[in-house]
Amino acid sequence: MTSPLMETRDFLAFTLESPLSLPQQYHFHLGNHTQVDILDTGVIVFTPLKTAAKAPKDIVLSCAIHGNETAPIEICNQLIKSLLSETLITQHRVLFLIGNPPAILNKTRFLEENMNRLFSGAHSNGQGLVNAERVRAKALELYVADFFNQGQAGAQRIHYDLHTAIRASKHEKFAIYPYRPGRSYSGEQMMFLAACGVDTILFHHEPTTTFSYYSSEQFKADAFTVELGKVMPFGENDMSRFEDTKRMLTNLITEEVLAVAPYQSSQLNLYKVSRSINKTAEDFAFSFANDAPNFSQFKQGEPLATEAGQQIKVEHQVEAIVFPNAKVPVGQRTVLCLVPAPDEDVQ
Repeated sequence: MTSPLMETRDFLAFTLESPLSLPQQYHFHLGNHTQVDILDTGVIVFTPLKTAAKAPKDIVLSCAIHGNETAPIEICNQLIKSLLSETLITQHRVLFLIGNPPAILNKTRFLEENMNRLFSGAHSNGQGLVNAERVRAKALELYVADFFNQGQAGAQRIHYDLHTAIRASKHEKFAIYPYRPGRSYSGEQMMFLAACGVDTILFHHEPTTTFSYYSSEQFKADAFTVELGKVMPFGENDMSRFEDTKRMLTNLITEEVLAVAPYQSSQLNLYKVSRSINKTAEDFAFSFANDAPNFSQFKQGEPLATEAGQQIKVEHQVEAIVFPNAKVPVGQRTVLCLVPAPDEDVQ
């Protein structure tokens, strides 16, 4: 066999056998149609040998930026196995990234630091490259940069960073659309996500250090942080809940031209971030229940949190919340507050 991977075609198992680094890179062909490059642990590229696609795409699918978010890992691993088995044949360049293999083995979100706060150069700020997450975030940036820079001129650049959320959500599947100053939002992309079962979009309001923002800002990619449900251990995901997502990702990879429905805002729940509340004191505490789901709504004047003896209250007529986490270090975000977004610039 060309690579030990081809004995099982299980890229996740292959990755977890060498969670820190590969002993060597592997390069081989699948039939006469696809080149495969395994560049690092958790990093694999599929390149069509014939440029048949009428509308070429350079596609990045990343998972396990948080190691305990298992459903996206399983989805990506299934797609990779189908490509290696040649039951699927890609029409486009595809880079798969399994972000944090040591955290997968540890069954935790991360080992030392939240990797999805370390992109766009944040890995090297402050103390610098002092832990494995920072080193890996820098490496992942370079793999994405090389992938996009080596693509065909004019190819559409896409990056879906796949996650599951810590807590339950009133909208089970949702996506964060990174801040795009001076650029319209893509109705086609949002309808693709809707067909994936991701019917809720959050328009972010400022630069961040997330992986999707890196690809969006640096390479003008159509990039999203995609939340596919709630965190579950391996073996406990109901994979039937991801059938639409897997079907549309399969179509994205294997179809020369992907057809999606015309943009209709009525098919989506649209929110925009009104503010991000950062923790400034150790006694920060939310005023709502610990198990409040994402997109819980609060009325103007209601308290959201207390900190240093002061209340933080709802500012708008109604605000919804996502990603509440009071246990973050001082200086980091504790929650995003949302308001409806019916009038964004969508093309």
